[in-house]
Amino acid sequence: MLAEWAVRVMETLGGFGAAVIVGLDNLFPPIPSELVLPLAGFSASKGVFSLPAALFWTTLGSVAGAVIVYLAGMLLGRDRTRRLVSRIPLVNVADFDKTEAWFTRHGTKAVFFGRMVPLFRSFISLPAGVERMNFPQFLALTTLGSLIWNTVFVGAGYLLGENWHRVEAYAGIFQKLVLAAVAIALVLFVVTRLRQRSKGDPEATAVLPRINR
Repeated sequence: MLAEWAVRVMETLGGFGAAVIVGLDNLFPPIPSELVLPLAGFSASKGVFSLPAALFWTTLGSVAGAVIVYLAGMLLGRDRTRRLVSRIPLVNVADFDKTEAWFTRHGTKAVFFGRMVPLFRSFISLPAGVERMNFPQFLALTTLGSLIWNTVFVGAGYLLGENWHRVEAYAGIFQKLVLAAVAIALVLFVVTRLRQRSKGDPEATAVLPRINR
């Protein structure tokens, strides 16, 4: 079971173990941060490490994983990155396409807020790397967004202690609501651009090829 394995790793390796597990959330999205982060808070409540240490190590792991993904996107380029994503088990390449479209529209804001959106948080670093976003800016926004997200879930796991699993249940509902909202917003955006394009709007013509390339 993932939860038991994660707890054992944290008990064995301490904060570094928490960083490794959280970093894997970026490299292998099917590992949900909504489960791992409350476990880090639970481990802190047991005295494996302190709460500040839990926040430090989980944020370090989040940022380190995001940087690896950023560099992969930068070095591989869009086409090879997309092919690589298609080979990851349990990951749909359409998730990358949606994240890329979101990044194209929102730019730097997408990196910050993307770190707080389930599933998107694992992919948002890829288009940032592909587009070679300013690295210090990427690092700052990723760190801040990750710290906010981690604080919520680590803090909840710390406060709930043995009942940390309650966080996972509510996080599942939150994840579905957020993904539904993002999907609706993306559809509305594309429909609006298509209508503008049909009317000869040059801005819409310029944006759509970037989303579909």
